[in-house]
Amino acid sequence: MHQSPPPSQPLTEVGVVTITQQPVAVVSDLIGRTAASLSAEIRPQVSGIIQKRLFTEGATVSAGQPLYQIDPASYRAAFDEATSAVKQAQALADTDCQKARRYAQLVKDNGVSRQDAEDAQSACLQDKASIASKKAALESARINLNWTTITAPISGRISISTVTPGALVIAQQTTALTTIRGLDTMYVDLTRPMAELLHLRKQGLATNSNTLDVTLPLEDGSVYSEKGKLELTEVAVDESTGSVTLRAIFPNPQHQLLPGMFVRAGVDEGIMNNAILAPQQGITRDAKGNATALVVDAQNKVERRQLETGNTYGDKWLVLSGLQSGDRLIVEGTDKVSVGQTVKPETVNENGGQS
Repeated sequence: MHQSPPPSQPLTEVGVVTITQQPVAVVSDLIGRTAASLSAEIRPQVSGIIQKRLFTEGATVSAGQPLYQIDPASYRAAFDEATSAVKQAQALADTDCQKARRYAQLVKDNGVSRQDAEDAQSACLQDKASIASKKAALESARINLNWTTITAPISGRISISTVTPGALVIAQQTTALTTIRGLDTMYVDLTRPMAELLHLRKQGLATNSNTLDVTLPLEDGSVYSEKGKLELTEVAVDESTGSVTLRAIFPNPQHQLLPGMFVRAGVDEGIMNNAILAPQQGITRDAKGNATALVVDAQNKVERRQLETGNTYGDKWLVLSGLQSGDRLIVEGTDKVSVGQTVKPETVNENGGQS
């Protein structure tokens, strides 16, 4: 008896999206910390006992504003002594130089010997040199006396004082008395893997241009109201992390940003004209975290691709390598097919329905 051949199995249907190139504004999501654009640690330049603290901790101070008063008694005495030494040297020089002028006139009339006249002139010159030396010592004493009043070198917000009145401080000690930070402008120092930087630069992106905008999401979910500018990209790679540092600068008129904040910033890298965006449901991760995707080739067979992805844009991944324009990416039915299997592709529109 003749047997008919078994009926052929119907092909498995899968939903596919055809990949196309499109211009995309590339935004890198980077992490970093805020830092004050101006910062000054306050240390004494002369030794002594702190008499007064002249500022309110946490307040805003201006450049030149007195902060601490060191007991000036010994420095004032040294200044007064140096002042007297200058006056004495000046008086001696006046006498000796007057004598030298008189002897210079008398030597013409043989009233004094030439040797005496030369000795008088030498004494006058030595006295003038002594005056210069005494004036230098007076200036040094004046500087030390002025340093007993410690002033703010910059304007900004001042931190907690590490000393109280009565404390002994030492000239140029390692421990700062307090710190002033200028908060009107803030730096945001970000880190970026070098591999990511190389990929972006191949696309003509991630330049050092200071026209690139930087946005700053805050911890409460809002976005910081001021736009920042990318100021520089470090020229060296951190050997321990393989990353480079980027510095953005932000206006901070309300002092909303404080030094040391952990932030995530969005850096506008520019426009990638031939970008490939792939739906997230068509991309999976293997055990090592590598991105993979299944595509349907020209013979309607399933093929696996290894991908390199960038940031997400809505419900899509930016694909840096692994997919090309015209590829048919499987977004529905990936769990029902295997590599090499012949399938029946059905186009899926952007809203998830088949067309």
